[in-house]
Amino acid sequence: MVNLAVSLGKLNLKNPVILASGTCGYGREISPYLDLNKVGAITVKGLSYYPFSGNPPPRLREVYAGVLNSIGLENKGVYDFIQEDLPFLSSFDTRLLVNIWGETANEFVRVAQELDRFERVDALELNVSCPNMERGGAVFCSDLEILKSIVGGVRDATRKPLIVKLGPEVKEWGKTLDILENEGADILSLTNSFPALFVDVGEMDFFFKRKFAGLSGPAIKPLALKMVYEVVNYSSLPVIGMGGIVSADDALEFLLVGAKAVALGVANFVDPASALSILEGIEQYLESKGIESLEDLIGRVK
Repeated sequence: MVNLAVSLGKLNLKNPVILASGTCGYGREISPYLDLNKVGAITVKGLSYYPFSGNPPPRLREVYAGVLNSIGLENKGVYDFIQEDLPFLSSFDTRLLVNIWGETANEFVRVAQELDRFERVDALELNVSCPNMERGGAVFCSDLEILKSIVGGVRDATRKPLIVKLGPEVKEWGKTLDILENEGADILSLTNSFPALFVDVGEMDFFFKRKFAGLSGPAIKPLALKMVYEVVNYSSLPVIGMGGIVSADDALEFLLVGAKAVALGVANFVDPASALSILEGIEQYLESKGIESLEDLIGRVK
C-alpha cells in the first residue's frame, strides 16, 4: 500500500488532491458526481462578508487549451454559507478549506472572524488577487503595504491555518514572500488565473464587459509550474500547486518540483470526477517506481 498522506505544516491531508476554489461551488454542486470523502480537501467558492453579484454576462469563453472567466467573485456571502452549506459539508471526511476575499482589507478580517468560530473549517485561503477597492482597483498582491495589513489582520483574527493564494500579478516575489512569512502565513497556493483578453471579431468589440478575464486550463500549466518551482526554492512555506492540471502526469510534475499538494480547477468542469482518476494515477505511478510514501517523491526534481 502506498501512503498518500501529506503534511502542509499545520494542515494534514490524507492525499494531495484538492478541489480548487471557484470550480466546485460550495461542495453540494459537485457532490453528485464525486465522492468528496475521496479527495484530500475541497476549497469552496470565494466568500465575502455580504453577498456579491459579480460581473455582468458573458462570463465564460472557451479558448485553445483553456477557459477565460469573468465571474467576478459572485458569491452568497459568509452568513448564508454558514447556514446553508456548512451543515452539509460537515458530513464528509475531508478537509474543508474556505477561500475568502474582500473589497477592503477590513472585510477580509470580518469574514475570517466569522469562520473562525467553526471547527469544521480546517483552513482559510486568502484570495489576494481580487480588486483592491481601497487603492484604485489594483490587486492586493501587488501592493505590499496593504498585503501586509491583510495577512497580519487575518492572522490576528483566526487560529486556523492560513493559506495565501497568489497570482501572476505579483511583481516583487522576494519581498512578497518575506512579508507573508513574517506576517504569519502558513501555506502558499499558486497560481491564480492569468490576466487575458478576448476580442469578438464578428462584433468588433471586447467579448467581456470588463474587457479582461482570467485564463486557466492546460495553456497556463508550464507558466504555473515555473512559478511553483521558483517559489518552492525561495520560501520555506509549503506550497499548493495549481494551474492547468488535468491528468496524473500534470499533478506529478508539480509534486516533483516541490509542491506539497495540487489543486484541480478546469479539470472539474471537463470531468467532475477527474480528481479520482488523477489520484489513482498518482498512486499507480508511486507503485511503479517502488516509492512507498508520497512525501518521498515531493521535490525530487531540483
